[in-house]
Amino acid sequence: MSVFENDAFKHHESVHFFSDESTGLQAIIAIHSSVLGPALGGCRVVNYADSHEALEDVLRLSRGMSFKNSLAELELGGGKSVIIPPKNWNGDPRHDGKGRAELFRSFGRAVQSLGGRYIAAEDMNVSVEDAQNMALETDYVVGLDVARGGMGDPSPLTAEGVFLGIRACVRRAFKTDSLDGLTVSVQGLGKVGWRLCEDLHAAGARLIVADIVPETTARAARLFGAKVVDTDAIVTIKADVFAPCARGAVINDDTIGALDVRVVAGSANNQLSHGALGHDLMQRGIIYAPDYVINAGGVINIAPETKGQVNHEWVSKKIKKMEDIVGEIVDEAMKSNRSTNDVANEIATRRILDARDSGRAWKPAFVKKPTLRQSA
Repeated sequence: MSVFENDAFKHHESVHFFSDESTGLQAIIAIHSSVLGPALGGCRVVNYADSHEALEDVLRLSRGMSFKNSLAELELGGGKSVIIPPKNWNGDPRHDGKGRAELFRSFGRAVQSLGGRYIAAEDMNVSVEDAQNMALETDYVVGLDVARGGMGDPSPLTAEGVFLGIRACVRRAFKTDSLDGLTVSVQGLGKVGWRLCEDLHAAGARLIVADIVPETTARAARLFGAKVVDTDAIVTIKADVFAPCARGAVINDDTIGALDVRVVAGSANNQLSHGALGHDLMQRGIIYAPDYVINAGGVINIAPETKGQVNHEWVSKKIKKMEDIVGEIVDEAMKSNRSTNDVANEIATRRILDARDSGRAWKPAFVKKPTLRQSA
């Protein structure tokens, strides 16, 4: 299947493929929309089965970023990038040995070549240090270290937004503002998942956790009294809330029938393998917080950097509003008997189209081509 025939490519502005033999870089940058502003979206390193899977992932993620930035009312479009680990990394996206810094500098040059239409940031298996290496080669990367004028690691703010979104859903599912005594299953204990567990534990929730790193789950059991289960089993285990915080598509045609929760709300991107599953969740009485709404805390945190600013007060106020945004989407879905993802998609799309149709679409500041002098 070609790029143009892929359903996920629909409505994308452009997709860019990059390779660098000297560093082993193989990367894809997808720009879904730049109507509201330059396309901002993180870069992730994942050991994909093949390049087709990588393409599918980056296309779905970039579309989600357009909707995420639109619903957060940011002056930013949506894009995303993925890097396939080089062969000498032996399939380990967290490889921290020789060549990592050079690879991210190479990727920085790829980003720079797009002239500001795409702005990179951290995502899965990409650290602040990796972003710093990109910044050696490009002006268009955010999420930098505070010591270098950035807003710092966005993951704590992502976790805060997810926690607030869970609370909004719990209020509607259980008619309570308290998480005390509720059971929350968390899949994935990376930076965001771990911080979310800290917040949930502090709020009195009982935790069930799963992660591919045994040392991490053992630590969660020790510090939070969490029950540890297999990464696949956690998807269908009985709980009040399921928080997917790892890879996408964990809710699919095979797993949806076995879900045993009242709320699905987590930080993972593309939690539903296809959009129709949102309707299925609604039919089963399960409240779903659309992932690109509830996990927007990270992108809100780094948004000031796109304008060369550091503004923690603005970020804090913006993230506190996320509880209301999630709640309003759930309320409208219940009122109109529609899925929450359909409601969120409609709102986000309307904002993008309104900007385009009113002539307020963002235009990149390309250098004007010089006029050629006519010969005498």
